[in-house]
Amino acid sequence: MMHESAKIPTRRAYSDRMAERGESDPDFAVFESDIGYSTYSYLFGDRFPERYFNFGIAELSTMAAAAGMASTGRRVIVSGYGVFLTMRALEVVRSFICYPKLNVKLLSSHGGLTAAIDGVTHQATEDIAFMTTLPNMKVLCPADPVAARAACDLALDTPGPVFTRLMRDPLFELYGTEEEFHIGGSKTLRQGGDVAILSYGDLVFKALLAADRLAALGIEARVLDLYSVKPWDREAVFAAAGECGAILVVENHQRRNGLGYEIATTLLKAGSCLPFDNLGLDDTFAESGNYHEMLDEYGLGPASITAAAERLVAAKKGRA
Repeated sequence: MMHESAKIPTRRAYSDRMAERGESDPDFAVFESDIGYSTYSYLFGDRFPERYFNFGIAELSTMAAAAGMASTGRRVIVSGYGVFLTMRALEVVRSFICYPKLNVKLLSSHGGLTAAIDGVTHQATEDIAFMTTLPNMKVLCPADPVAARAACDLALDTPGPVFTRLMRDPLFELYGTEEEFHIGGSKTLRQGGDVAILSYGDLVFKALLAADRLAALGIEARVLDLYSVKPWDREAVFAAAGECGAILVVENHQRRNGLGYEIATTLLKAGSCLPFDNLGLDDTFAESGNYHEMLDEYGLGPASITAAAERLVAAKKGRA
């Protein structure tokens, strides 16, 4: 595993792979809403103009057209910004894609606060709640370019709708090209037995930084990349709960109705009452600004993750 600076953002890596797949896979088409140069979907369009459709700034119509083509048996990738794909076009995604289980795949850029300087109108901080709530929808959140390329393959090769959450800017390289990913999978990035930090997407890197800080304090944190958010890896999460005795979920999303809520409910129903916390936006919109500074401001940086993990470890010791 690597921690070098990434040369390209995950949105570019997904689109690169999409264009490559187009060479050997003539069945799918790509739809977009006039932001192809931002999502890099134009890379597919330049190679395969007869399979690339720009519907203008009209995400609902774009999604409806994708449902129409998919109803004939074709696969369609719809490329756009998360806020518009998951809210402006939500009714179409729900009723005309998820309900009939059509092969429409969503390339969703600018997930969470990774949109940063673009402001609240482009910061998709509710998208996980919307997409995981929809029956038949699968949700992937890759952390680096290798995982993003794999997500493109998983989306195209998995029957039914698949939503992939991608980032605005390059962050870090994490995985080698030999790494394998699958629907419902996860990756254990760091072993530890004192507390488990579960995350996905960009905050995986903040979790790893927090684990380094915790190690300096004598606390060994296990770090999991839950790149498959729906379905998520129950076996890995329950193993972490049993072996670490404390769980911290960290996500670039509203705390309410995010993955943390889902995991907490599942653990409680299974009779697990271990120390638990989840970090995310606390019922607030964010400002426009520097990405890393914003994460610190809203309690999602390494310092906040470290402090939350310390509190959980202390709570665990208090029960002993």
